[in-house]
Parts: sequence; C-alpha cells; structure tokens
Amino acid sequence: MFAPLLPAVRRFLMKRAPADDVDDLLQDVALRMHTRRPQGDILNPEGYVFQVAQSVLADRARRDAVRQRSRHVTMEESDHPVEVRSPERVMLGREQWSRLVAAVGDLPERTRQAFVLHRFEEMNYAAIARHMGISVSAVEKHIMKAIRLLAATLER
Repeated sequence: MFAPLLPAVRRFLMKRAPADDVDDLLQDVALRMHTRRPQGDILNPEGYVFQVAQSVLADRARRDAVRQRSRHVTMEESDHPVEVRSPERVMLGREQWSRLVAAVGDLPERTRQAFVLHRFEEMNYAAIARHMGISVSAVEKHIMKAIRLLAATLER
C-alpha cells in the first residue's frame, strides 16, 4: 500500500537530511509504517507517509542533539594508520627499554623503591608511605624525582 510512495519519500528525505543518512531514515519510515499500522482505513495515505517521514526526521534530530552528533569525528583509516613493526623500530624500542631499565637501576635506593612500588606494584601513595615508613609528601617527592631523572635519561 505504501511501497509505491517510498521513492517520493526518499526525495523528501534527501532535501532535508545528509545523503549518507537517507537510506537509514527511509528504512526507519518503512519500519514505522509496518509496525504501527493504523486500525482503520487511511483517508490520505500520502499525507500519512510524509507525516511519518517528518516524525522520523524530528526524532533523528532530537537524538543527534542529545548525543551531540555534530561534535563526533569519523575514524578514518588514513587518520589512524596501522603502525609498521619494522626490524629497525623493534630494535629502537628494545634499546629504549634497556636504557629505561638501566636508568631505573641507577635511581637512588629510596627513590627507586617508591617508584617501583607505585608504577609496577600499583600501590597508592598512602600505602607506599606506610610500607616505607615515610610521609605521603616524601613519597610524592621521590616519585617526582624518579620521573624527572628517567625523563632526562630517555631524552639523551
């Protein structure tokens, strides 16, 4: 009954929505027409179909506003290329890892202990302070010192 009207509805939607959304919107119109069949005869089937199409557009606009669709960014493959694991890159990563491990080993004992407990054992500052018998402030200073020394080592 409504199938012959779908090309006209498509044209209606193309004037009011982005081209990429038209097929989805048309499917929503067809689905509503199928699931919400009126009880009696429809006096103006064309008007009814276009009213449903307008309702679908309004619903989409409300959903887009709530979900802030206009602020979404598409994830294109060119924007996020797959990293190549070349032998050179693997070697550089291993060298950097070796330098980092050596730098952690060169840290002063208490600083290294606080850093390892926080970064590798995932302890919070209060737990580290209790474990080491120092204040939370001292733990913060040790962690900051470790990060500063490690960053300087990796920059070389």
